[in-house]
Amino acid sequence: MFQLLIKKLAYGVLVLAGVVVVVFFIFQAFGDPARMVLGQTGDQKTMENIRKELYLDQPKWKQFIFYVNDISPISIDTKEEINEKGLRGFFVGGHEKIGIKIPYLRRSYQTKKQVTEVLMEALPGTIMLACAAMFFAIIVGIFLGILAAVKQNTWMDTSSVFASVIGISAPSFFMAIVIAYIFGLVLHDYTGLSLTGSWFNIDQVTGKRYLTLKNLILPALTLGIRPLSIITQLTRSSMLDTLNQDFIRTAYAKGLSKRKVVLNHALRNAINPVLTAITGWFAELLAGAFFVEYIFGWKGIGKVTVDALEKLDYPVVMGSVLFAATIFVLMNIFADILYGIIDPRVKMG
Repeated sequence: MFQLLIKKLAYGVLVLAGVVVVVFFIFQAFGDPARMVLGQTGDQKTMENIRKELYLDQPKWKQFIFYVNDISPISIDTKEEINEKGLRGFFVGGHEKIGIKIPYLRRSYQTKKQVTEVLMEALPGTIMLACAAMFFAIIVGIFLGILAAVKQNTWMDTSSVFASVIGISAPSFFMAIVIAYIFGLVLHDYTGLSLTGSWFNIDQVTGKRYLTLKNLILPALTLGIRPLSIITQLTRSSMLDTLNQDFIRTAYAKGLSKRKVVLNHALRNAINPVLTAITGWFAELLAGAFFVEYIFGWKGIGKVTVDALEKLDYPVVMGSVLFAATIFVLMNIFADILYGIIDPRVKMG
């Protein structure tokens, strides 16, 4: 188990290293960051100071080294840099210190906040939306997949497969527009649901935030349709293969009820490909469902990233991409661990 984790972490580090290289050189090719920070009214002296602060007066390869040093959890910084950047961690040494720190994703051009702070403010909304969407997709998808497999070649099987094909084929942004229009506009008097809204509202009198989970329904439903469709098809095909195995016939021969055979024996052995889909899709949703969050006005990482792109706030976009890549790596490692727990046939050594 330990060797597997080390191997997966090593692969994950290589993936993240590739993402860092691509992200840095793509966004370095667009615009003048100093001009984006100051706008069109900045004087030349201030522009030079900003370029020096952002290392823009250095060659590209040095800029890249400084960027890697900033985003790495292990870095070398001077006392002044630690104070100026607001680095948090454990540092040792003299004037130049080496330490373990929270990665510094730099500061937003627009708000001057640390990018980490901007993403952490949006993270609760994304977690809430991703969990709600995956809960809906898992419960309904596995149920429909089992039903389609057990009732093979009946109208229930055909209907489940047909619905899942439509769900996979329709893009999320298109479904978001359709669902928002139908349930948030046409049927608003019956559903009480709004076209847009985040997970909190602010009281105009007291200024306090309060939860409005009603706004979660439409984006979660929209976001859950595609993973639901994939989970349905994977569950169905995997269950059909498992139900034809000899140990299933043996279980029936022992007098076990159909419900116990399907749930305790067949589903447990058929769950691995479904688990892969669940972890993969959850990682994608957690990293940020850009169009869905933007269309429904849901305050999450996806909406923050799209807003940052509109304003050319590249540090926020770069930080969001790195955050998404990290989530995918961690979720893949988590999926490998779950394989060994759910299916003892999978060797973890």
